[in-house]
Amino acid sequence: MTRHAAERLQNWIDGGHVAGSGPVFPTRNPATGAVLAEVETAGQAEVDRAVVAAARAQAQWAITPGAERARILRCAADLLRARNDEMARLETLDTGKPIQETRVVDALSGVECLEYFAAMAAGLTGEHVDLGPAAFGYTRREPLGVVGGIGAWNYPLQIACWKSAPALACGNAIIFKPAELTPLTAMKMAEIYQAAGLPDGLFNVVHGAAETGRMLTRHRGIAKVSLTGEVGTGRAVMADAAPTLKHVTLELGGKSPILVFEDADLDNAVSGALLGNFYSAGEVCSNGTRVFVHRSIKAAFTERLLARVGRLRIGDPLDPETQIGALISPEHTEKVLGYIARGVAEGARLLIGGQRVGSGSFVAPAVFDGCRDDMAIVREEIFGPVMALLDFTDEAEVIGRANDTEFGLSAAVFTRDLARAHRVVAKLQAGTCWINHYNITPVELPFGGMKQSGLGRENSRAAIEHYTQIKSVYVALRDIEAPY
Repeated sequence: MTRHAAERLQNWIDGGHVAGSGPVFPTRNPATGAVLAEVETAGQAEVDRAVVAAARAQAQWAITPGAERARILRCAADLLRARNDEMARLETLDTGKPIQETRVVDALSGVECLEYFAAMAAGLTGEHVDLGPAAFGYTRREPLGVVGGIGAWNYPLQIACWKSAPALACGNAIIFKPAELTPLTAMKMAEIYQAAGLPDGLFNVVHGAAETGRMLTRHRGIAKVSLTGEVGTGRAVMADAAPTLKHVTLELGGKSPILVFEDADLDNAVSGALLGNFYSAGEVCSNGTRVFVHRSIKAAFTERLLARVGRLRIGDPLDPETQIGALISPEHTEKVLGYIARGVAEGARLLIGGQRVGSGSFVAPAVFDGCRDDMAIVREEIFGPVMALLDFTDEAEVIGRANDTEFGLSAAVFTRDLARAHRVVAKLQAGTCWINHYNITPVELPFGGMKQSGLGRENSRAAIEHYTQIKSVYVALRDIEAPY
C-alpha cells in the first residue's frame, strides 16, 4: 500500500494506536524526498504506559506454555510471508534500498527468524543435576521481563524481528523503538503480531529519536536493552543501563577486512567484495570495506572488479532492475561524499565512481586503490558504497593489519586452501567470519562482534542466553544436620 504525506503515524501501545506527546517529525522517501508520514514522538508518559502494559501482559505470557508461544510466532511468520510484497515495497520506500533486495531479504529474513524461534520456544528447558543420595538440583530458564529494543535504519523490519522473536519466544514482553528515519514497517509488524494472536501489550512500538531511546535505557521497569546502532550510541546505552544493571546486547559498527589470497577463485572473491561493499548501497554494519588482495593477483582482481562495478545499475529503488538505490538521507549522503573527498585528498586513487548521481541521495559505488592503513577511508566506518583496496604478500602480516582496528564485527577469507582458511579465521578478531563468501547471515548462526563492535549475540541458540536468566534449585532428600 502506498503511503502518503497526510498520514499520521502514532505509537503502538497495548494493542492499539496511541498519540505521542513529543514533537511530530516527517519520515521521507530517501529516493525522492517526499514525505511518507508524519510521526508522533513518544514522550515519557507514553513510554511509562508501554512499560506498564508490557509488565502486565508479560506476567501471563511467562506462564504460557512454550508450545502456545510457538504457535503464535509461526502464525506471525505465515502472515509476514503472505505480505512479503507489501512489506518489501514499504521498506524500499522508507530506506531507499532496491526492491530486488527487499523482496528477497528484508521480510523473508524476518520470517525465517520467527520460524526459528518458534521452534525454540517449545523446547526451552533447564537441566537436572545429580548431587548424590542427599539431594538433587535443577535449573529453570526464566524470562527477564520487559525488554527494550532499539533498531537501526538500514534493516528496520529484519531488526524488529531479530529482537522481538527471541524475546517473545523466551516469555518476555518487548518495547521496540525503530530508528526515526525508518519507522513504517515496525508498525506493520505490530499489526501482524496482533493478527497472529499475540496478546496485547507484548509487542509495543514507540517512536522518536535519541531522547526516546534514553527513556527505555534508563527506565527501571525495563530489564534489558538490545541496540543495533553506532559505537557511540552503544557506549551511551551502556552508561544509561549501568544504574539499574540492565542486561545489554549491542550490535554496533565495523570496518571489516576481506582477505583474498593468491589461490582464491577470482570471480568468487570479486563477488564477495561486491556483496561486502555495495549491497544496500554499502549501508551494512558488517561490510568488508578493507579488501586486502595478494599482490600477485591484485591487477587481475582489480580489472574484474572494475568491470563489474561499472555495470552496476543505479536508479529508482522501485525498479526491479535497480541494483544501487538511495542513501538514507541528504545528511548521510554528504557524510559519504565527504569521506570520498578526504580519500582523494589523502592520496588514495579513486578508480571508479564516488560522484553524486542526479540531485538526490544517490552515490555511484567508489573503489579506491593506493590506500594506506592509516587513511581515514581505511580506518573509519563510512557506511556507504566506498571500497578500499590494499595489497599484501605475507599471511602473518595481513592478519596483523586486518586486526589493527578498534572494530571486530566481521571478516572473510578467500582461498582454495581450506587449512589456511581455518588457520587464518582462527586468528582474526571478528565475531562473524566467512570462508569464500560474504554477508550471508543465516538465523541458525550467532551474529555479533568483538571489541568495539559490540557485546552479546543475536540469532541462533546463543540469543536464548541473552533473553533468559537461569534459576538454580536445590532439592534436599534428607533431614538437615545443623551444627547448632
